[in-house]
Amino acid sequence: MEDKKTAIKTIDQLKPNIWNKTSIKDRVRLLEQIQQNIKSYADDLAKSDKKMKNKQTSENIYSDSIAKVATIVPLTNTLTACIDLYKALEKDGEPLKPISISKVKDNLYDIHVFPKEIKDKIMYGKRKDYIRVKGEPKQVSPMEKPTEIIAVLGAGNYSSSSEMVKALFLENCVVVHKPHQLNEETDQTWAKIFKPLVDIGALGFCSADQGQELTKDERLSRIYFTGSSATAKAIANSTDTKLVSECGGNNPCIIVPGVRAWTKKEIKHQAIQIATMAKLNGGAVCGRPQTIVTCKNWAQREEFLLALKDALEIYTPAAGTYYPGSEKVIQGFKENCPEAKILNPENGKYKSGEFILITDAPEDDYCVTHEAFCQILSEVPLDTTTNVKAFLEKAIDFCNTKLLGTLGSCIIIDEDTKKAHKTDLENAVTEMNYGGIAINAMPPFIFLNPYLTWGGHESDKDLVSGHGHFGNLLCYENIEKSIIYDSFMSPGHMLNTNISAMDELSENMSAYSIEPTWSNLFKLMWGAIKGNFKGKDF
Repeated sequence: MEDKKTAIKTIDQLKPNIWNKTSIKDRVRLLEQIQQNIKSYADDLAKSDKKMKNKQTSENIYSDSIAKVATIVPLTNTLTACIDLYKALEKDGEPLKPISISKVKDNLYDIHVFPKEIKDKIMYGKRKDYIRVKGEPKQVSPMEKPTEIIAVLGAGNYSSSSEMVKALFLENCVVVHKPHQLNEETDQTWAKIFKPLVDIGALGFCSADQGQELTKDERLSRIYFTGSSATAKAIANSTDTKLVSECGGNNPCIIVPGVRAWTKKEIKHQAIQIATMAKLNGGAVCGRPQTIVTCKNWAQREEFLLALKDALEIYTPAAGTYYPGSEKVIQGFKENCPEAKILNPENGKYKSGEFILITDAPEDDYCVTHEAFCQILSEVPLDTTTNVKAFLEKAIDFCNTKLLGTLGSCIIIDEDTKKAHKTDLENAVTEMNYGGIAINAMPPFIFLNPYLTWGGHESDKDLVSGHGHFGNLLCYENIEKSIIYDSFMSPGHMLNTNISAMDELSENMSAYSIEPTWSNLFKLMWGAIKGNFKGKDF
């Protein structure tokens, strides 16, 4: 910040009473104004994020386009969704309605929330997103919630904070935001973008070194935190203010042995999908899969593992490990997992692009009980029969009882097996103690959808992945978890096999998220189609 802004001074400038009286119509106007401001400052945000990450790696590995999509899309998705919510409140006097509500069993309901609008249906195809609610489903309009003060402590692994928008427009609270020290420069730009909210006392930005002063301020009603569980525990122990936290974990990707053999194309597709997500943001993504859970007796296990190794080393480009502390984490995995394979994508062009793959790890291995948050993947084969029901029961028990954390998970299952074992899959989703479960999709897409919730599943347990959640655009109470269902070979899967195609996709995705027009949607879709035909360029 140009002038140091203390936490106390920033909170002093907040005006909860004015925000409480701000009309729905004015809130829509503010949201739209901020959306337009992002369009004006998008390149500045990208340059700052790129500069930070390349400085951390000491290599020129992050592009403007990749930095832009990572910084902008989580927040603009939330702004667009909030505009839809408040227009519904203005028109109907109540929150947006779901697509459907179905009873799972006594006192448990699945609420189909997305995609509902025609553009979203075109973009996301057969994907269906649900929130699971305990008790009779009930919505509470954000305008009916008390206007209090929430402190948002920004994450270090992405240079924006959609939690600010969620606190303001889903919880009806005013916000003081403190950036992570990595993202102080982008935060200066965000302060310019959000100036309309700053001007009316709904939002304030304080300096990155104000963490202790901020969290101890007795005027706060809640603290939103994204970061390590150790820091979350320290915050919780230092204040009586309610802490809503998201702290990552060791997220599983369960590979279900099929009732039929997977084709070579299917195996390569799934391997590249996992590799793409494992490398995203240099592995510094809270919901990325870290542990691949397989069936030891699956006939195609070795073929799949070879495809995964090739996807990581040959078919996807290098990404840069940049997050502070990663070197120490990597050293710990190398020392405790001597069987680890060291892979060097792009023939070792980038030192920060090194990837570690661990296979055939035992169920109580170091790689099971530790989070990586960098470019490390492990595989744990479970010694069960290939019977789908038996394997899923063992896999869910392993994930629930041995893996670190409860944040995000995914299950990869072919369509024939999904159809033949519909009940077994549904039981697995119910029994998994995770805040987010993605079927044939990757968990970070749950985080990216403001209609869903993002957080751990451990309110009555020791803090690992966090307590509480963020999101919930339709404003339901008592949400247990969020669930995505997609198709096994969905054209919407992120497969990064060409650098120029991914840069173009990222630019088009950023543009569409800022202005979700038909022309921007067609440009995005056409670019994605063209990208599928581009060969390797690295």
